[in-house]
Amino acid sequence: MKSYRKELWFEIPTRRGFVNITDTLQKCVDESGIKEGLLLCNAMHITASVFINDDEEGLLRDFEIWLEKLAPEKPYSQYYHNVGEDNADAHLKRTIMGREVVVAITNGKLDLGPWEQIFYGEFDGKRKKRVLVKIIGE
Repeated sequence: MKSYRKELWFEIPTRRGFVNITDTLQKCVDESGIKEGLLLCNAMHITASVFINDDEEGLLRDFEIWLEKLAPEKPYSQYYHNVGEDNADAHLKRTIMGREVVVAITNGKLDLGPWEQIFYGEFDGKRKKRVLVKIIGE
């Protein structure tokens, strides 16, 4: 069995944002040389997420609106966590959207459904954050 590890770095210039990382992850699969196996991709920061969904601009905007209703950024004083900080909402948003994805690799390709794409979700941006890519297989 082979193993591959890589760190991806993101610095989103806004507080929140979504980046389609599907092609980047396929390049990792290509680099790994693994034809059959599993890819794990996880955000290594507790205010960021990796998730799978459709790459449709309206849907991504819907996520932004929905998440803001569930865990509004302001007023900062509504959260116990926000003592000297202002990112409690980002922690909650990350919990909702998830930490990681695991995707099968078949014949050297990410084995995704017809509309599935992989995203990095940022909920407390304006600084560098890393994402782990770990691939195991043959």
